[in-house]
Amino acid sequence: MPERTETESRKLLRRLQASLAEAGAGQERLDRITHLIADSMGTEVCSIYLLRDSDTLELCATEGLAPEAVHVTRMRLGEGLVGRVARDARPINTPNAPAARGFRYMPETGEERYSSFLGVPIQRLGERLGVLVVQSKEARSYSEDELYALEVVAMVLAEMTELGAFVGEGEALSARHQSQVMIRGGVAQEGVTEGAVYLHEPRVVVTRPVADDPEAEQARLSDAIATLRQSVDQLLTRMDNDDSEERQVLEAYRMFANSRSWIKRMQEDIARGLSAEAAVEKEQSAARARLETVPDAYLRERLQDLDDLSNRLLRILTGQGGDTGAEMPEHPILVARNIGPGELLDYGRRLKGVVLEEGSVGSHAAIVARALAIPLIINAKRITTEALNGDPILVDGEQGIVHLRPEENVAKAFRDKIAMQAAAQERYASIRDKPAETLCGTRITLEMNAGLMADLPSLPSSGAEGVGLFRTELQFLTRNQVPRRGELAALYSRVMDAARGKRVVFRTLDIGSDKVLPYMKRPEEPNPALGWRAIRVGLDKPGVMRMQLQALIRAAQGRPLSVMFPFVAQLEEFTEARDHLLREMDREAALGHILPETLKIGAMLETPSLAFAPRQFFEMADFVSIGGNDLKQFFFAADRENEQVRRRYDTLNVSFLNFLEMIVTRCAETETDLSFCGEDAGRPLEALCFAAMGLRKLSMRPASIGPVKSLLRRVDLRELRAVIREAQATGAMSVRSAVANWLAHQNGH
Repeated sequence: MPERTETESRKLLRRLQASLAEAGAGQERLDRITHLIADSMGTEVCSIYLLRDSDTLELCATEGLAPEAVHVTRMRLGEGLVGRVARDARPINTPNAPAARGFRYMPETGEERYSSFLGVPIQRLGERLGVLVVQSKEARSYSEDELYALEVVAMVLAEMTELGAFVGEGEALSARHQSQVMIRGGVAQEGVTEGAVYLHEPRVVVTRPVADDPEAEQARLSDAIATLRQSVDQLLTRMDNDDSEERQVLEAYRMFANSRSWIKRMQEDIARGLSAEAAVEKEQSAARARLETVPDAYLRERLQDLDDLSNRLLRILTGQGGDTGAEMPEHPILVARNIGPGELLDYGRRLKGVVLEEGSVGSHAAIVARALAIPLIINAKRITTEALNGDPILVDGEQGIVHLRPEENVAKAFRDKIAMQAAAQERYASIRDKPAETLCGTRITLEMNAGLMADLPSLPSSGAEGVGLFRTELQFLTRNQVPRRGELAALYSRVMDAARGKRVVFRTLDIGSDKVLPYMKRPEEPNPALGWRAIRVGLDKPGVMRMQLQALIRAAQGRPLSVMFPFVAQLEEFTEARDHLLREMDREAALGHILPETLKIGAMLETPSLAFAPRQFFEMADFVSIGGNDLKQFFFAADRENEQVRRRYDTLNVSFLNFLEMIVTRCAETETDLSFCGEDAGRPLEALCFAAMGLRKLSMRPASIGPVKSLLRRVDLRELRAVIREAQATGAMSVRSAVANWLAHQNGH
């Protein structure tokens, strides 16, 4: 790169820095900037377009175009060359703009005189902010050096936009992080709550994007990279398991930390006049932009690794650690890109809700959120770049909507919704100790799901008649090594103590798919949900399963014990797992240990194949629990992590209800205890239909028991069955509308 160009670039940035330091309103600054960029680059036109909303760009300042077009000319993302630059987050450099694909003529700007066009995105960490454009009458392509210089300037503009340097009148110049934002995401745990944002990892703010001494900045970058490499090497040295997934991530970190091309790009940015931290963030923004468009999962993971590494490097350079000293607000809503189960457990019940930019329905975080009974929204795009610590936030875990800095009318409507739910909970408290008995005299047992000791206080307060599912994997997921048998036995014993004689069904370790142990090698599988998981892992690696079964037997201390094996697909798997448990009972007896008073062995029916198992399975199993979440996705061949298809299929679809009724019939023939466990069991309308199809035991989150019991006590299942049969006879795809209309008519009376 010629030294002259580097000097010109630094000269432009110094002029830009001096201009930004001058007093003046946002519009004045923008006007000065367009003038000095055009003057420095020798172009007739320089224009700045900023987003006024998520889809619309507005011309906010120009040197060379018609002044009256400012704040008048607007375009959608993808519209015209400027719109394409913003949409694709890639520069456009053409000697003949009118002939370029997608060109749109804006008569009010007077731009028809200018042939050449160079536009670069103004973006920060993948977030679109606007477009910076230069134009000239001469038909020419701009050089790589000119393109590079303009990208560096655009990066500085992005930082200054974030810092509020261009605040003025109108939507496009409105202050960032102050207006209301509504973000739609996915529901991982239901519930509604109001609070204040608490950022898990506050963003690093680059307050000094331009530097005067490139040599000093190069030295700062080199020192920071050396520190980064040392910290990654130390983490790798401390690791025990050579094959762990965490080691693979750290190896990727080490690869990037030693990447010559990555370091060279940052060194070139500094040579152009950027500070070390601004150079890191410029490359991070470029990586984020690529991340948005890369479909390949492996490449996305590597770009994500680079993004994480860039954050580490930025924190080293700026001294802005994860702990900024910000106090946790009174009603904290945790906002993060993603979070591990251990970290979420550390926050515990102090949190009122969680909003994640990534995540999945079956993720570790979702499991913990369910255990803590706090609302969790996932895939809330851009939440970490929009939210600031302390921002008011409303979380609707029923609709999957987040309101950030809501207007008063939105907040009032939301508070009314919370108040109505609180009033309903008070009504439910009045029937807490009453049975879930319908008007026709049918008794339905309502149990709760749990996964932590912290869940157990909900047992008496919710009115649950027992724990229909105790997930045992959380004690494995939140540790860096396999827990000891004695630790597990003590925990399971405390769980049974807290249940005070009520039944607790312990599901053995359900790992694999989206639940990966940090200390167990994860096999490369094209479809983990249908791969090596749950009982398959237990039977192939019986050591861990045996240890857990021993812990459960010892925890019972002469009390009744119920053990359930997950994801059983065929009779042989259940027989083998059952034999393991019975052998452990024999061993414990031989050791003189106290055995459970009674032992009930069951299976979770999550695969359609098990519903068609030989009669011997239903005779051998003491109980069967329908795992509704997995069974539904396999029945409809619809991945529950895929938002495009998971809402396409209704639980009250006639085919699915017929299938459930078949399972009810098969269990009735052998007098096998049957329950339904899953999110749908806690939805009153669905629970009602399950009861009508013959299910007499439902297990759900504690907060759902009141609403479900309340509705069950107000209906006659014989009448409801008739409504369902009539809907089925008409060929309806789902019985939902027929049942909802019948209920509305019932309430009308």
